[in-house]
Amino acid sequence: MINIKDKRAYDTNNIFAKIIKGEVSCEKIYEDDLVLAFHDLYPAAKIHILVLPKNHFISFDDFITTSTSYEIEHFFKTVQKIAQSNYLDKTGYRLVMNHGINAMQSIPHFHLHILGDEPLGGMTTKDASHLT
Repeated sequence: MINIKDKRAYDTNNIFAKIIKGEVSCEKIYEDDLVLAFHDLYPAAKIHILVLPKNHFISFDDFITTSTSYEIEHFFKTVQKIAQSNYLDKTGYRLVMNHGINAMQSIPHFHLHILGDEPLGGMTTKDASHLT
Protein backbone atom coordinates (compact mmCIF):
# COMPACT_ATOMS: atom_id res chain seq x y z
CA MET A 1 0.00 0.00 0.00
CA ILE A 2 1.14 3.51 -0.59
CA ASN A 3 1.21 6.19 2.03
CA ILE A 4 -0.20 9.34 0.46
CA LYS A 5 1.48 11.41 3.16
CA ASP A 6 4.80 10.43 1.58
CA LYS A 7 5.57 13.22 -0.85
CA ARG A 8 7.95 11.07 -2.83
CA ALA A 9 8.26 11.60 -6.55
CA TYR A 10 6.07 9.75 -9.00
CA ASP A 11 7.36 6.21 -9.59
CA THR A 12 7.80 5.86 -13.35
CA ASN A 13 8.22 2.09 -12.88
CA ASN A 14 4.76 1.44 -11.40
CA ILE A 15 2.67 -1.01 -13.41
CA PHE A 16 0.33 1.66 -14.83
CA ALA A 17 3.27 3.79 -15.98
CA LYS A 18 4.65 0.73 -17.74
CA ILE A 19 1.28 0.04 -19.39
CA ILE A 20 1.04 3.67 -20.56
CA LYS A 21 4.57 3.45 -22.02
CA GLY A 22 3.67 0.20 -23.80
CA GLU A 23 6.16 -1.86 -21.80
CA VAL A 24 3.39 -4.06 -20.39
CA SER A 25 0.39 -5.14 -22.45
CA CYS A 26 -3.25 -4.67 -21.54
CA GLU A 27 -6.63 -5.23 -23.13
CA LYS A 28 -7.27 -1.63 -24.18
CA ILE A 29 -10.80 -0.44 -24.70
CA TYR A 30 -10.13 3.30 -25.04
CA GLU A 31 -7.15 5.54 -25.58
CA ASP A 32 -6.51 9.17 -26.47
CA ASP A 33 -3.72 11.63 -25.72
CA LEU A 34 -4.74 12.02 -22.06
CA VAL A 35 -6.61 8.88 -21.00
CA LEU A 36 -6.16 5.11 -21.20
CA ALA A 37 -8.83 2.54 -20.30
CA PHE A 38 -8.50 -1.22 -20.21
CA HIS A 39 -10.05 -4.34 -18.69
CA ASP A 40 -8.85 -5.22 -15.18
CA LEU A 41 -6.87 -8.47 -15.04
CA TYR A 42 -8.64 -9.42 -11.82
CA PRO A 43 -12.24 -8.28 -12.34
CA ALA A 44 -14.46 -7.62 -9.35
CA ALA A 45 -17.57 -7.56 -11.58
CA LYS A 46 -18.65 -8.82 -15.01
CA ILE A 47 -17.43 -5.52 -16.40
CA HIS A 48 -14.42 -4.05 -14.60
CA ILE A 49 -12.62 -1.29 -16.46
CA LEU A 50 -9.66 0.71 -15.22
CA VAL A 51 -9.44 4.31 -16.42
CA LEU A 52 -6.34 6.37 -15.82
CA PRO A 53 -4.87 9.67 -16.91
CA LYS A 54 -1.65 9.27 -18.83
CA ASN A 55 0.11 12.06 -16.96
CA HIS A 56 1.93 11.38 -13.70
CA PHE A 57 -0.58 11.69 -10.87
CA ILE A 58 -0.03 9.63 -7.72
CA SER A 59 -3.52 9.95 -6.26
CA PHE A 60 -6.95 11.55 -6.64
CA ASP A 61 -5.82 14.57 -4.58
CA ASP A 62 -2.70 14.91 -6.73
CA PHE A 63 -4.82 14.75 -9.90
CA ILE A 64 -7.33 17.34 -8.68
CA THR A 65 -4.77 19.78 -7.30
CA THR A 66 -2.11 19.63 -10.02
CA SER A 67 -3.91 18.91 -13.29
CA THR A 68 -5.67 21.47 -15.45
CA SER A 69 -9.42 21.96 -15.38
CA TYR A 70 -9.45 20.67 -18.98
CA GLU A 71 -7.70 17.43 -17.92
CA ILE A 72 -10.19 16.91 -15.07
CA GLU A 73 -13.21 17.58 -17.26
CA HIS A 74 -11.87 15.43 -20.09
CA PHE A 75 -11.09 12.55 -17.72
CA PHE A 76 -14.54 12.40 -16.13
CA LYS A 77 -16.38 12.92 -19.43
CA THR A 78 -14.32 10.06 -20.85
CA VAL A 79 -15.32 7.86 -17.90
CA GLN A 80 -18.97 8.60 -18.70
CA LYS A 81 -18.42 7.87 -22.41
CA ILE A 82 -16.79 4.52 -21.57
CA ALA A 83 -19.64 3.56 -19.23
CA GLN A 84 -22.18 4.46 -21.93
CA SER A 85 -20.30 2.57 -24.65
CA ASN A 86 -20.54 -0.53 -22.44
CA TYR A 87 -24.30 0.11 -21.91
CA LEU A 88 -23.78 0.50 -18.18
CA ASP A 89 -25.83 3.69 -18.11
CA LYS A 90 -28.91 1.52 -18.75
CA THR A 91 -28.54 -0.73 -15.68
CA GLY A 92 -26.19 1.15 -13.37
CA TYR A 93 -22.54 1.07 -12.48
CA ARG A 94 -20.16 1.94 -9.69
CA LEU A 95 -17.14 4.24 -9.86
CA VAL A 96 -14.37 3.51 -7.35
CA MET A 97 -11.31 5.63 -6.63
CA ASN A 98 -9.02 4.59 -3.80
CA HIS A 99 -6.86 7.18 -2.08
CA GLY A 100 -4.22 6.15 0.41
CA ILE A 101 -3.58 3.38 2.87
CA ASN A 102 -7.02 3.10 4.48
CA ALA A 103 -8.65 2.90 1.06
CA MET A 104 -6.19 0.18 -0.01
CA GLN A 105 -4.64 2.15 -2.89
CA SER A 106 -1.95 -0.25 -4.03
CA ILE A 107 -0.67 1.38 -7.23
CA PRO A 108 0.75 4.90 -6.94
CA HIS A 109 -0.93 6.18 -10.11
CA PHE A 110 -4.39 7.77 -9.93
CA HIS A 111 -6.98 5.53 -11.53
CA LEU A 112 -10.68 4.88 -11.44
CA HIS A 113 -12.56 1.57 -11.58
CA ILE A 114 -15.83 1.24 -13.51
CA LEU A 115 -17.78 -1.78 -12.23
CA GLY A 116 -21.04 -3.06 -13.64
CA ASP A 117 -23.18 -5.47 -15.65
CA GLU A 118 -24.39 -7.23 -12.49
CA PRO A 119 -25.78 -6.39 -9.03
CA LEU A 120 -22.83 -5.08 -7.02
CA GLY A 121 -24.04 -5.37 -3.44
CA GLY A 122 -23.17 -2.97 -0.64
CA MET A 123 -20.35 -0.46 -0.84
CA THR A 124 -18.35 -1.93 2.06
CA THR A 125 -18.48 -4.88 4.38
CA LYS A 126 -20.68 -2.77 6.62
CA ASP A 127 -24.33 -2.34 5.66
CA ALA A 128 -24.53 0.75 3.46
CA SER A 129 -28.24 0.43 2.58
CA HIS A 130 -28.94 3.76 4.28
CA LEU A 131 -26.82 5.47 1.58
CA THR A 132 -29.04 4.51 -1.35
